[in-house]
Amino acid sequence: MATLYGKGRGKARSHSPKSEKPPWFSMKKEEVESLIVELAKKGVSIPKIGLILRDGYGVVSIKLITGKKIKKILEEKGIKMESTELIVIEKRIKALKKHLEKNKKDTRAKRGLQLTQAKMRRLKKYYKKKKK
Repeated sequence: MATLYGKGRGKARSHSPKSEKPPWFSMKKEEVESLIVELAKKGVSIPKIGLILRDGYGVVSIKLITGKKIKKILEEKGIKMESTELIVIEKRIKALKKHLEKNKKDTRAKRGLQLTQAKMRRLKKYYKKKKK
């Protein structure tokens, strides 16, 4: 897929095997779901839950094993998690503004800030439309 602002078409990357559960993986669907709920109750964000399960427990793909994404599993269990996309973008904007205070002539950083702010506006508009 092409980038939103730019000529590039991205990088070719290796893809994780999505066809079947690996033969060495022994955990059951219920065990994985209980781990997700347990981590969410401790206050771990959704992306970090995925990283912990991948690195600590060897879960190749949560969707492959459970048939659902982490957010969907948590919604079914009655746990409401905040969207982390907006938080990450806000941190990026704050860092870019701090950088531009020191480096006023950095035009690439200015452009990056404009694009990031535009992304933030688009996401907010999307969440308002979807009532999230």
